[in-house]
Amino acid sequence: MKRLLNYLKPHPFITVMAPLFKMLEATFELFVPLVVAQMIDVGIAGNDVPYLWKMGALLILLGIVGFSFSLTAQYFAAKSAVSAGMTMRSDLFAHIGTFSYQEIDTIGTSTLINRMTNDVNQVQNGINMFLRLFLRSPFVVLGAMVMAFTVDVHAALTFAVTIPVLLVVVFTILLVSMPLYKKVQRQLDRVLLLTRENLLGIRVVRAFARQEEEKERFSQETCGLYKKQLFVGKISALLNPLTYVIINLGIIAVLYFGGRQVDAGNLTQGQVIALINYMSQILTELVKLANLIILLSRALASLARVGAIFDVEPSISDEGEAPLLSPAKEGQPAVSFENVGFTYAGAREETLHDISFSAMPGETIGIIGGTGSGKSTLASLIPRFYDCTSGTIRLFGQDVQSLKPSSIRKRVSIVPQKATVFSGSLRKNMQWGKRDATDEEIYRALDTAQAREFVDSKREGLDLVIQQGGSNLSGGQKQRLTIARALVGQPDILILDDSASALDFATDARLRKAIRENTGNMTVFIISQRVSAIQNADHILVMDDGRPAGYGTHQELLSSNHVYQEICASQSAGKEASANA
Repeated sequence: MKRLLNYLKPHPFITVMAPLFKMLEATFELFVPLVVAQMIDVGIAGNDVPYLWKMGALLILLGIVGFSFSLTAQYFAAKSAVSAGMTMRSDLFAHIGTFSYQEIDTIGTSTLINRMTNDVNQVQNGINMFLRLFLRSPFVVLGAMVMAFTVDVHAALTFAVTIPVLLVVVFTILLVSMPLYKKVQRQLDRVLLLTRENLLGIRVVRAFARQEEEKERFSQETCGLYKKQLFVGKISALLNPLTYVIINLGIIAVLYFGGRQVDAGNLTQGQVIALINYMSQILTELVKLANLIILLSRALASLARVGAIFDVEPSISDEGEAPLLSPAKEGQPAVSFENVGFTYAGAREETLHDISFSAMPGETIGIIGGTGSGKSTLASLIPRFYDCTSGTIRLFGQDVQSLKPSSIRKRVSIVPQKATVFSGSLRKNMQWGKRDATDEEIYRALDTAQAREFVDSKREGLDLVIQQGGSNLSGGQKQRLTIARALVGQPDILILDDSASALDFATDARLRKAIRENTGNMTVFIISQRVSAIQNADHILVMDDGRPAGYGTHQELLSSNHVYQEICASQSAGKEASANA
């Protein structure tokens, strides 16, 4: 709640004016029953037509003034709510941007998307309705009760009984429904996760003809959401009928006691009508208040979920840490691993064990191993996407855990396994590698990445429009563009994490040759399952089940390392089988 108040503080005027104008509207509304009572007791009873016209004009005036105040209040409330929602969403996005891979893996992408969209919208709607009704409804309820007592104390005693009963009912349902709304939101997370998985993997689902099974899975999850929403909806739906029953019983009591007072000559007919109008006003406002409470219970549940994301502290901070310095000593390794181990959050066993090697500036290091051997995990430790759990990683002699991640990533470029490009022009995509990159620098990187030919064939140059997710590009084209993007910034360390898997052997060979010839003093890591991709590297690190199984040149490993020999033999056998076929 304190966090929410901080989002309302920047706009104190509109935040205060919204409930203030609503209270002014309510004040005028409270005078309406008294005017109606006078019209009945004076105008109708005395057949005074001019008086009726005068009181009718007063009613119209009260309505116009109240309506203008209501519009003004709603404008201020909406503006305050939208401003708070926009700022909260922006801050949440910025906070998520500070997360390391560990937090994103733990929380889940679909959950984060749901927090930024559905939950923030719920909070925004809650603010809007809260500012409009949180003072107005209680003010009208209490004001109507006070005005009823000014009309007649004995007849108004019904109000003193009815209102506390209503409050007990409302708050009881609130206490029951709030935890249930939290369960509904968690189930919604599951539905969104399943939706995201199916939309991203739609080609795989269709390739394996699993549409019916996925429909059944989705139906089960949505059925669970439906049942939870229906259950909490039934409880919340009790508010309106219970409120109507209690208020109508109160109106019956007013009619009974008021009628007896009229017969005794202690009350006029207009005063009885005024009391009934006040009871009706209380009914209307309590219905609004009940609906507000339902909305607020959802908003508070969503606020707690958003707050839980804000409370997550990034395991790798970018504040107050040293920048990565340029290599100062000749003969100093660009990258060195010293007995490095790593365990994913929540995992029982280490993913990497006792990794030790060093890479000098200008060297090319090949990393090879079977699926799940830890190659990509090792690559993620160099730019500090994760922190190692044991041992030390040094960049140019500096411990990476003492460096600012942002400064590391200005000097280290990584091309991940999954090629990701963004909608927009090709030039804008390339400038991710260097914000002020010139066209000449971009074309040089495209030449090295073997992407110049297909870019020229598109005949749009660097103004080529890339659609969402690169849907107008092939897998190999996207991979070459992501390599070019990494090369634009001329990093000190370049990591290619199986980033040429979609390329044919000839293009892959030209790419490796161009990188070798054009990267100068850049340290290059090539992670691949192809022996041909790493056999010309200065050194090759062989990974086996998260452990280093060998380190040396192609020839050294081929003559002495049985794991490397098995990898080479399996790929040679595959080539021979393809040739014989």
